[in-house]
Amino acid sequence: MKVLAIETATPGSSVALAEGRRVVASATLVDRTGHSRFVVPAIDFCFDQVGWSPQDLDGIAVDVGPGLYTGIRVGVATAQGLGATLGVPVIPVSGLDALAFEAATGHRHIWAVIDVRRGELAVASYRPVPGGVVRDSAPELVDFEGLRARLDSDPSDFLVVGDTELIADKVLSGLHRVKTGRPLYPTAAAVAELAAGRLERDDIPPPEEVRPLYLRDPDVTINWDKIHDRGPWG
Repeated sequence: MKVLAIETATPGSSVALAEGRRVVASATLVDRTGHSRFVVPAIDFCFDQVGWSPQDLDGIAVDVGPGLYTGIRVGVATAQGLGATLGVPVIPVSGLDALAFEAATGHRHIWAVIDVRRGELAVASYRPVPGGVVRDSAPELVDFEGLRARLDSDPSDFLVVGDTELIADKVLSGLHRVKTGRPLYPTAAAVAELAAGRLERDDIPPPEEVRPLYLRDPDVTINWDKIHDRGPWG
């Protein structure tokens, strides 16, 4: 089973090709604004590395968010376009799930954190299970104080992954029972492995369910609503 995975929802954009659960080619770029310039050349590069063609694919996996609005759109649109052209399923994966899956330690409770800007963080928590993790809280948006309150009330030893450098001083300082670790960003390799599990189980969503997970309205909508409320001349 051959899968193309796309991760452009965060500054750590990546693309991977996987056969089964084994990554055979990958490319990565850390850039908050370069998603559209990166993704197609990166896909071409990965195909060249292993000698595959797009017609060899059995599925496409994509990080649908949460994360950077423009980056999410780039990844989802690319995956949907390729999936429709090739006639293969597109599997949506949450970047929070990918972070926790790659960080799984087997014993620590995990909090995955993604910066979505404007002082807000997308977070979810996960408990370890044999072979991986299971999410035990729904993804939500919180501010720095809200995240600290949630971590402070966690009675277990826990690991925080994702945008840990951003929250080190405001959230993690003085907390006990906490460790920080990698990955800093979701990776296409983890997205591919999570999608491979769904493909193996024939757990394939209909195309209309492959949509961005923003957790809030995009900035352009919010700004338009404010302008609309004030009238055309403010």
